[in-house]
Amino acid sequence: MAENREMTREKEATSKPPVILNLYFLGFILPGFDFRLHWSTVPVWLVLAANALVFLGYIFILRVFRENSYASTVIQVEQEQPVISSGPYALVRHPMYLGMAVIGLFSPLALGSFWAVIPALLILPSLVLRIKWEEEVLLQKLPGYQEYCSKTRFRLLPLIW
Repeated sequence: MAENREMTREKEATSKPPVILNLYFLGFILPGFDFRLHWSTVPVWLVLAANALVFLGYIFILRVFRENSYASTVIQVEQEQPVISSGPYALVRHPMYLGMAVIGLFSPLALGSFWAVIPALLILPSLVLRIKWEEEVLLQKLPGYQEYCSKTRFRLLPLIW
C-alpha cells in the first residue's frame, strides 16, 4: 500500500509541467493578436513549410506510440517494461520529445507569427529538464536502460544531444 502511495506521489510530481512551460503556451495565444494587430508578416512559403513540419512532428509521435506502447507523458516504469531500441528509439532516446519540440517550435510559424516563436523557444529548456528527470528514473528503475544509453548516445537531437 505504501508503495502504491509512493508511485502515485511520483506520478503526480512528474506529471506536473514546469512553470516555464506555462509561458510556452503564450506561443499559441500570440498568433491571434499578431494576426489581428498585424505585428508580423510571415511569408506563405514559410507558413506552408512550418505546417508541413508540424504535421511530420505529429506523424513522428504517432510512430513513437506505435513502437512503444509504454510511451507516456508521466515518468514511470511499469512491471516487466522492456527497453525499446527500435524504430525512432534507434535514433534518439526520447523521440516523443523530439516530435513535441518540432511541433512546439514550428506551430507559431504555421500560425503566421514571428513573435510567437519567442515563447515557443521555452519548450527547449523544459524538455531538457524533463529528459534529465526522466533519465534519472529510467536509469534507476528500468533494467537494460544503461546499456541502451551506451548504444543510443543522443537524447533528443541526433548528432547533437
